[in-house]
Amino acid sequence: MSAETTAKTPLVGIIMGSKSDTPVMEGCTAELDALGVPYELVIASAHRNPAKVHEWAETAADRGIKVIVAAAGKAAHLGGMVAAFTPLPVIGVPMKTSDLGGLDSLLSMVQMPSGVPVACVAINGAKNAAIYATQILGATMPEYRDAIAQLKRDMAEA
Repeated sequence: MSAETTAKTPLVGIIMGSKSDTPVMEGCTAELDALGVPYELVIASAHRNPAKVHEWAETAADRGIKVIVAAAGKAAHLGGMVAAFTPLPVIGVPMKTSDLGGLDSLLSMVQMPSGVPVACVAINGAKNAAIYATQILGATMPEYRDAIAQLKRDMAEA
């Protein structure tokens, strides 16, 4: 399975339903880079590549991933499908769409069935997904808690 990874063992797994999601998700990867969080990125559609999604999600924890960010538009099943196959926390990024402006994606993500939670950020909220993933890491890894504390100080000063 091919996935783009940063130099260190990835802690965040980013999965996108389509290559067209890349420009928005660069906000996520740029923020993770700025915070010093290693990540892995893969493109796999829940509808067009379900076996790839299943394998990637099911093996994420074994690869060292601690948090998953899933970006998808329209029906936006990707986050829920990933959450069904992993014990890891999943953060959904609903993508803006031409049909309903992303409301379709947002509503799909926030309507996960009981027992299959997907946290959800704003439509095209890739940067917030990176920050939230880093906050989750920071619960047990002080270097990421410190990075978030510094980010908040920097935002307050700006």
